Amino acid sequence: MSLKFPAPRDGSAPPAATAQPGSAESAPAVGANPAPTPAPPAGRREPVRLRALDGLRLVAALMVCSYHFVDRGGSAFGRPMQHVFPHLMRPCSYGPLGVHYFFIISGFVICMSGWGRSVKDFAISRIIRLYPAYWAAILLVAVIFPIVGYTTVSRTDLLTNLTMLQTPAGAQRVLGVSWTLWAELRFYLLFALTVLWRGATRQRVLVFCAVWTVGALYADSSGQPFLKLALMPEYAPFFVGGIGLYLIHRFGHDAMAWGVVATGFLLGQHYAVKEMVAPPGLHVFYHRSPTIVIALVALGFAAVALATVVPWTARVNWRWLTTAGVLTYPFYLVHETIGRVVTDKLVKHTSLPDSAVLAIAVISMLVLAWIVHRLVERPFAPRLKRLLVRQLSGPGSPRPAR
Repeated sequence: MSLKFPAPRDGSAPPAATAQPGSAESAPAVGANPAPTPAPPAGRREPVRLRALDGLRLVAALMVCSYHFVDRGGSAFGRPMQHVFPHLMRPCSYGPLGVHYFFIISGFVICMSGWGRSVKDFAISRIIRLYPAYWAAILLVAVIFPIVGYTTVSRTDLLTNLTMLQTPAGAQRVLGVSWTLWAELRFYLLFALTVLWRGATRQRVLVFCAVWTVGALYADSSGQPFLKLALMPEYAPFFVGGIGLYLIHRFGHDAMAWGVVATGFLLGQHYAVKEMVAPPGLHVFYHRSPTIVIALVALGFAAVALATVVPWTARVNWRWLTTAGVLTYPFYLVHETIGRVVTDKLVKHTSLPDSAVLAIAVISMLVLAWIVHRLVERPFAPRLKRLLVRQLSGPGSPRPAR
């Protein structure tokens, strides 16, 4: 994350946060030089850079990667994974909880990045953050798969994927992980229309958390598909819990904000267990433990809290954590599809041991993520921002400075 921002005690909307250049969550201007840190006004906390949150995001991505490579990588290794990594399969089966960690972090980040912004500025920041690397990943798959003899989606589905709306459109996904981006987009829309439309304040954000939580529970029990689609009862607690942690980070410890976080955890662990733990009578290769799922959900909330509201960890200033942060999003996009190609070719054309194949596949995806960041995100995100600002500004509005 690595962001700087003041933390006022009132509910006013201060100027938008300044993102560390190149950070994986930088919203306004990816790759821009950082603004100097202003002297904190009296009564306000000194701005901090949340580098620890950058590192936590990469940990979450590696959790998801471990599940895809170890538990679901049988086609690439050419034999059942219980024969390839028998001792890794059980711990890696909990890797999907990395997605839930992402949603907690997203609740924190979106509340922070949207504070003090208009809906238009918030929308621009999300577009330039998400789409350049996403388009690059789609095009990489579209080029690489035919070359290596893999089948991909139809041309019409490929074009639909460029919108990031393939899931609601019913098109086949090019990137398996893109379903999580659809959840993120729905969260952005809810937050923008209910909070940012009139300006973010502490009271308005608390009301949003309460109404969304109640609405999501109603949607889950109503049996109405549209309500469940819009309000995401299985993921809402994680976004809401992250928002609560941001309120604590910004305004300090209080019972209301901690109540939001606690509610997010208590409901979140319920939905995580429901989603990940198979019924006792169902025959599966292994059964995930409900206790471990609950513990890992608690660990996710605790880790985000440690990275954001505990002063000595929130002020960690290790610059390599920012590098980890910028790798996270492109790595998350490419690791499953292109990583499977790398694994398959190494297994078929080398005699490397399975552990070496796994290590090379992960490292190569981190390298590819760095290339996508340097060659796509850094140069194109600022250009896309200038284009969007110019197009969405009124006819008499001045052009943004280069």
